[in-house]
Amino acid sequence: MERIGAGRTGGSLVLAAASRPLRFAAPALRDWCGACLVREAAQRRLFPWLAVAYGVGILTFFALTDGAPALWAPLVAATLCLGPLPWLGGRPVASALLLALATAWLGFATAAWRVSQVEAPILTRITVATLAGLIESIEEREEGARLVVLVGHFGTLPPERMPRRVRVSYRKAPPLRPGDWIEATARLLPPPEAARPGGYDFARDAWFRGIGAVGSLAGRIAVKPPAEAPHPLTRIAAEVDAARNTLTRRIAEATGGQAGAVAAALVTGKRGLIAPMTNDTLRAAGIYHVVSISGLHMVLAAGVVFWLVRAALALVPHLALFWPIKKIAAGAAMAGVTAYCIFSGWDVAAQRSLVMTLIMLGAIIVDRPALSMRNLALATFAALAREPEALLGPSFQMSFGAVAGLIACARFLGGDLFRREGAGRFGQILAAALATVVGTLGTTLVAQIATAPFATYHFQTLQPFGIVGNALTLPLVSLVVMPSAVAGILAYPFALDMPVWWLMGQAVRGMLAISAWIEGFGGATVVVPAFAPAALPCLAAALLLATLPISGLRWLSLAPALAGLALAATPERPDIYVDRQGSGAALRGADGRLFALGKPSGFVMEQWLKADGDGRKPQEAAGGSVCDPVGCVGRLADGRAVAFIRDRRAFAEDCARAAVVVSGLTAPMHCNALVIDRAYLARYGATALRATPQGFVASHVRRTDRPEPRGSDGSTDRRATVTDPPSTVRPSDPQDEPAADDPGDDAPQ
Repeated sequence: MERIGAGRTGGSLVLAAASRPLRFAAPALRDWCGACLVREAAQRRLFPWLAVAYGVGILTFFALTDGAPALWAPLVAATLCLGPLPWLGGRPVASALLLALATAWLGFATAAWRVSQVEAPILTRITVATLAGLIESIEEREEGARLVVLVGHFGTLPPERMPRRVRVSYRKAPPLRPGDWIEATARLLPPPEAARPGGYDFARDAWFRGIGAVGSLAGRIAVKPPAEAPHPLTRIAAEVDAARNTLTRRIAEATGGQAGAVAAALVTGKRGLIAPMTNDTLRAAGIYHVVSISGLHMVLAAGVVFWLVRAALALVPHLALFWPIKKIAAGAAMAGVTAYCIFSGWDVAAQRSLVMTLIMLGAIIVDRPALSMRNLALATFAALAREPEALLGPSFQMSFGAVAGLIACARFLGGDLFRREGAGRFGQILAAALATVVGTLGTTLVAQIATAPFATYHFQTLQPFGIVGNALTLPLVSLVVMPSAVAGILAYPFALDMPVWWLMGQAVRGMLAISAWIEGFGGATVVVPAFAPAALPCLAAALLLATLPISGLRWLSLAPALAGLALAATPERPDIYVDRQGSGAALRGADGRLFALGKPSGFVMEQWLKADGDGRKPQEAAGGSVCDPVGCVGRLADGRAVAFIRDRRAFAEDCARAAVVVSGLTAPMHCNALVIDRAYLARYGATALRATPQGFVASHVRRTDRPEPRGSDGSTDRRATVTDPPSTVRPSDPQDEPAADDPGDDAPQ
């Protein structure tokens, strides 16, 4: 791709090739597009689009495939696309398109290979039995802890049906350490699926992490010798996790309170000690990203090591004059940031940030620009090749979107605007201060704009004062918190770290005080309706077109941006949400707001309200229905009745009078209503219905064959037009038992 348009005649070839598809367009437009493409090729800005093509191939696999395709098929397709390239030297546009198509097929193959590698059994129903296994990691909390256990055996399940690992919690138990082999009675259930179509699917993420069940431990927990020696890598990972827990407790005790909990999370990535109220405060200020070990931590950690090593080497004149101290510092920073990533838990977001940071530092060693779209594209390839499913999550989308925006706007965020030739000492200080303030505000604004589509889509919240929160707290993080973290880790082996953690804790207290002040503003957190899935691809395309090109082709981003904003501004709000367990539903009443029917869990009701753009608490949505011991009845805005049934005796009456019947029981075959019962939910998962004059349009969490609810005679009820939205691969079996709702800290923040 780099050679496209290079050389003495490359520009004219690109211009001629680019002009052919546009021969019927206006001459001015044709010439403008051709000139833009020549400039893109000359600046080698076509290579980043290969990373986009790779991502398109991954998305195609997750969105459109049904079943497990043969791995050889996309590889053969990629080879066929690459075959004609040697004979297309005079057709650079055709060569570029074929290369992009081949890259997309490679992305498709990567996703298919990943799915085949992580496939593992999933528990299909609630099971209480004896669990024995090795503790891989422990997340300590104010009360109890949460464990990830590598399963040795669970009850009488045969190996082919036994989950590879499970996540369990306990409240009181003897001191446990990662690496311990435990036996205890466990109540396990399938990982919870999304609470609504298009919502966060913990079951999908758990499947890719090898977690086949979640639950809790009860009774006595016995620590015993393992049946066989664990794998060396498993043992090393357990020892690292134990060291993280020890340091987490030490940092938390040095500062105390929530400042200590946040300070510990900033260093070790363990967030279990942070109270929910503190999390809400940080989110309201728009700085929760500081707590999650990701790009900011990797860059600051690498920057501190780079600066310290380079400054120390510069103190020795001989080294400063004759040694490549900048490259040595970059190498030391690479080693330091890798060690920090491993120690901080090797989280998915941290891994992607590490890859990007290593590529940037490696560019310094080979005398290339450290911050460039080419390096970002290489980081994208490396991250998606390892975990292609990350493309579906907010962490990848937001981190890479923010970096792309910052690289594209880097020339506008520098301090050259304030520098003046011949300025005195005071003028230089003033210029540096202005450049710092404008750079911080500009960087925060660009990052917020670039990440806003993904944050809004996944979390349905906006923080209008996030630019204020970041501008006030990031100097503390950059100048005090992260340097203290590096110094504290270096002093920790010598037991000289307690004063450093205390200093770091004071800076964190200031950060929390600023966050609490911003939280007090009216409208610090704005809940917005979940927009249509089609809006996100439009907005993502607009971001790519605005950041990757260097020519006037950036103006093309206006079309998908306007289309995405139009789709986001006109969301289709469902009129009925049905819980996947059949324990309750939510209806849209005459006032246009949702109210609870039955008893859906607080977590599920909160997800429904947020998706509707409603900032109320779950308990505030109670009422609006009439209940008796056997069930409840509520009415939609158009007067149609929706019945929730707890007792089989209610089916006869409610099937005759209600338009929709919801129940966690199995409905009788003869029911004149649209039936969403136990069997229906076991097959399709959580369901959303949109009322129309002709019936209801349904969407489901699980992508499967089009379901058609039964009519009174057991035939299909044609009043319901049912559609399935695109979703990811559904590896788990249909579950016919209730599942836990709240995925806890594993939900994206």
